[in-house]
Amino acid sequence: MTKPIIRAAVKSDCPQMLTLIKELAVYEKAPDEVTVSLSAFEDAGFGENPVWGAFVAEMDAKIVGISLYYVRYSTWKGKRLYLEDLIVTEKMRGLGIGKLLFDSTLTYGKDCGYHGMVWQVLDWNEPAIKFYEKYKADFDSEWINVSITY
Repeated sequence: MTKPIIRAAVKSDCPQMLTLIKELAVYEKAPDEVTVSLSAFEDAGFGENPVWGAFVAEMDAKIVGISLYYVRYSTWKGKRLYLEDLIVTEKMRGLGIGKLLFDSTLTYGKDCGYHGMVWQVLDWNEPAIKFYEKYKADFDSEWINVSITY
């Protein structure tokens, strides 16, 4: 097996990235929740005012994992990264690809002078929870997720 190449995402990666995002939605028992179009996804990452960045794991010219993030601002801590998705395609899980992507994202945040990274994990996703525990991540049971959809 070849070693994955971890690199910054480019616009031409978007179709494969969106496929992985849809795979994650199926895993998270929400297959119909991905409603973003490919063109909107591309514009949000590579248009005139990009709002997200990503690293991809590529093997044999195929994207097998992504780490998609954006910058958020905490009035208490300053600029921080928000890790929106860390995805490794099911067939490639357990091979260290998630660690390579996560480490690249952490390094990027540190190099940019951000003051940390935050993300969410579903309470039933034990493999992900165990992965994050290895990093000594803080799990917060105090805050409740809130959202409004327009």
